[in-house]
Amino acid sequence: MRSTTSELNWSGTVTYTAERVVRPTSLDDVAELVARSPRIHGLGTRHSFNDVADTAGVLLDLTAVPTDLVVAEDRRTATMGAGTRYGLVAPALDAAGVALHNEGSLPHVSLGGAIATGTHGSGTTLGSLSTAVAALELIGPDGTTTTIRRGDADLPGAAIHLGLLGIVTRVTVDVQPAYRMRQDLYGPIPWDTFTASAAQVFAAGYSVCAYTLFGDTVSEVLVKSRVPDGADDVQVPASLLGAPRLPGSPGDGHHTARDGSVGPWWDRLPHFPIESVPSVGSEVQSEHFVPLRHAAAALDALRGLADRIQPHLHVCELRTMAADDLWLSPTQGEDVLCIAFTWQKHPDEVAALLPELEARLAPFGGRPHWGKMSSLDGAAIAALHPHLPAFRDLVARRDPAGKFSSAFGERVLGT
Repeated sequence: MRSTTSELNWSGTVTYTAERVVRPTSLDDVAELVARSPRIHGLGTRHSFNDVADTAGVLLDLTAVPTDLVVAEDRRTATMGAGTRYGLVAPALDAAGVALHNEGSLPHVSLGGAIATGTHGSGTTLGSLSTAVAALELIGPDGTTTTIRRGDADLPGAAIHLGLLGIVTRVTVDVQPAYRMRQDLYGPIPWDTFTASAAQVFAAGYSVCAYTLFGDTVSEVLVKSRVPDGADDVQVPASLLGAPRLPGSPGDGHHTARDGSVGPWWDRLPHFPIESVPSVGSEVQSEHFVPLRHAAAALDALRGLADRIQPHLHVCELRTMAADDLWLSPTQGEDVLCIAFTWQKHPDEVAALLPELEARLAPFGGRPHWGKMSSLDGAAIAALHPHLPAFRDLVARRDPAGKFSSAFGERVLGT
């Protein structure tokens, strides 16, 4: 295994305070490290923009542990190493004839990290990546492995766990028969037209994303359509809310094909091709989730800050997620609009802007993404997550001595 110190997150804006980062190559190594370390925490693929994954002790990077993909005999679930990146395992799942229900826009993130933080793709009828969890294998404080399965009372609290329950080593997720998709671009759509019909826009495909700079328009809407089983293609409309279908472009090293061509699910659900790691070190991110029924009011509230937002913004991406019952989910209880800001690498300026931005979203119950920038304190977070007391009890029961604790957990969650 490899051990290093003074490492940074993906954007280069967070320096981990852990005494060292260790990259084990086997589950036996992981168990041994957990058993003998007084403080230890899972790291993921470092795509968090805060200290959610940091610890005062040892950080474990599980990306070198073998994937060891196992598709169940009934072909309804698949089990793999938690450090596995979506971009690596998705083609292997497809080759086995199965598929995930959704993926995030970035294929280089790990399953374990994405699930732990409630990360998601887009789709009003699709749950986050965490909702696909059928089981988690995790190493507890004494180095032994336990499994939390769907149907266990703890799974709704354990699926989005922020690394506070143990080291998750393997995940079992739901799969379905492999399918094909296409992506089509529409735009631009006048701002008022879009906000008046936001739910209609996001119902236009299997997965839909929209892009804006908070000016007079939503510049583009990316509609990802699923091809019916047995069909060669699916018909898509020539316009969306009066906006024409754009020519789009074939896939290249920067993005997947957006020209209406049909391809496998794993090459159409992400925005970026599996071999790419886009924008490393050139951006920071914040993201908030509001009930979809408040989409127009929330977006208009943020647009009132346009003159302060635009100097620091690359783009704002709008997506949707289906409601779920996971305790720490940003979409717990209600379908949501995800308002995702990709900022220029201006962390200080963005940090100064966030209190006002989050104040504008407060009337709509705006919940921040666990892995993105936010100014909200523990009291504000507690008010947004009614199941947080139950999660604290779960952490205390699973890790009574705080081996997996973190400054983020103590400061933001009160664990």
